[in-house]
Amino acid sequence: MDTRLKYPDIIKNILKSHADYRAALPDGYDSQVIFDDQRGQYLVLDIGWSGDKYLHATPIHISLIANKIWIQYDDTEEGVVSDLIEAGVPKEDIVLGFRHPRVRQHTGFAVA
Repeated sequence: MDTRLKYPDIIKNILKSHADYRAALPDGYDSQVIFDDQRGQYLVLDIGWSGDKYLHATPIHISLIANKIWIQYDDTEEGVVSDLIEAGVPKEDIVLGFRHPRVRQHTGFAVA
């Protein structure tokens, strides 16, 4: 079976794990996962109040485009790329979408 057929499941499991970790932090915010399989969009959403401070942020955004996993945004310490590689996704199927197209060729990952 082609590993790419499992990419939505791999992404969802990784993002659920990140959201669970973030939700357990003592900052008062809630972390949610948002999945749109039809459009290939996967997000972690941090939302809530901590005292007088309101947060509405998307620390992780991943897209599935043309059988490639595009990291659109990643505001985690270790990075979801390492989680994807650990889950068996080859580097040539990962695009660092947050990197300028001219720079991608030097990242060791897919360019598009």
